[in-house]
Amino acid sequence: MTLEHIIYIPGVVLVGLSIGYAMGARAVRAEYERMKKRAKE
Repeated sequence: MTLEHIIYIPGVVLVGLSIGYAMGARAVRAEYERMKKRAKE
C-alpha cells in the first residue's frame, strides 16, 4: 500500500461518517417534531 491509500481511505470514511451523522441527526429532529405535533392533537 502506498502512503496515498493510508491517508485517502480513512479521509473518505471520515467524510462519509460526518455527512451520515449530519443527515441522520436532521432526520431524527424532524421525526421528533412530527411526534410532538401528533401528541398535541
